[in-house]
Amino acid sequence: MLLSKQTHLEQETSTSDIVQPRWDIFSTVVDNFGDIGVCWRLARQLAAEHGLRVRLWTNDLISFQKINPEIDPCSPIQVSQDVEIRQWGEFNVAVDPADVVIEAFACELPSNYVDAMAKSGRRHAWVNLEYLSAEEWVDSHHGLPSPHPRLPLIKYFFFPGFSQRAGGLLVEKRWLAQRAIFQEAVQLRADFWRELGIPAPEKNEVRISLFCYDNNAALSLFTDWAKGANPVVCLIPEGVAMTQIDTFFGVTQPEKGKLFKKGNLIVRVLPFLEQDEYDRLLWACDFNFVRGEDSFIRAQLAARPMIWQIYPQEAGAHWPKLSAFLHRYCADLPQSTGVALTIFFEAWNTGGSSASLADWESLWMHRDALEKHAREWANRLIKKEDLTTKLVNFCNNKLK
Repeated sequence: MLLSKQTHLEQETSTSDIVQPRWDIFSTVVDNFGDIGVCWRLARQLAAEHGLRVRLWTNDLISFQKINPEIDPCSPIQVSQDVEIRQWGEFNVAVDPADVVIEAFACELPSNYVDAMAKSGRRHAWVNLEYLSAEEWVDSHHGLPSPHPRLPLIKYFFFPGFSQRAGGLLVEKRWLAQRAIFQEAVQLRADFWRELGIPAPEKNEVRISLFCYDNNAALSLFTDWAKGANPVVCLIPEGVAMTQIDTFFGVTQPEKGKLFKKGNLIVRVLPFLEQDEYDRLLWACDFNFVRGEDSFIRAQLAARPMIWQIYPQEAGAHWPKLSAFLHRYCADLPQSTGVALTIFFEAWNTGGSSASLADWESLWMHRDALEKHAREWANRLIKKEDLTTKLVNFCNNKLK
């Protein structure tokens, strides 16, 4: 259900609302989908699993619509899956601030909203939800307070992470059951491929999803897969790696639904998938290339071998973060498998021609070990307390 103007959601707080705190989540779209992807998963889980009233504020409804087709980019106020969606602009944040305020990824709240929090006469739980990191310093910084320099407000830093001391990962309860059923049911996977207009995998075929930033290493991979011994079907969302597809196949502006073939490689450009469908793509593929924040987490939880392209930063600031993840992720792998995976990770993130056939072949020789490790890693993550539950408990304590 979509609403184009103020509704009952704007009415005065009822008795039940007083018992259950209201949440506002603020998100800006920095790199297309990662930030809003995380915030949308969080908002949905807060509403579905914790019964909370949630407003999600975003500055880019067009990008949001890509991962949630219910969104109307022209409607500044609407409801989707029990979450109120708000177009973020200075003109429309003059509202009664929520009890819990999530500032996602240091997006910086509007000044009039912060002033309203200070003048409300109520206690607020104000949290800066940070990016996921495997670095050790995260444990000691998670939950630290940051008093406002001029107002009687305190903001707290909440760090997602892999250890028990950090803030956990986004894992929905319904999602766990759905993944298990999907990966065990041949017919469900066949139905999924048919819905995408793609034949079921053939014998010895390797099916790969590729979601990356602009990366010239993709050209080298295309060459390797085209010349390789096994058929490779590479599935790429529209708008991703278009330059590399243009160059390798000699086409102009590849469109969604198009299929390109050279040697043993088939590349299929997919329409951009909404979140639940993208999860199923990760579950169904043999190997996943992902980028940024949201798809990085989902690929790990998919229990499939994966390669992550971290968001590039100036002066190589992203490399320690990548190294910290590899240190954790490879710790329980056989040494030779860990070395092969690290080499490929680093080659892919360099973005040059070093992601070559030798690196792919040396990695794929360890397929059995990589698949076993991916399942075990996902199961370990799933057994830990999830981020949303930790965040709810954290914020409830701050409201007392």
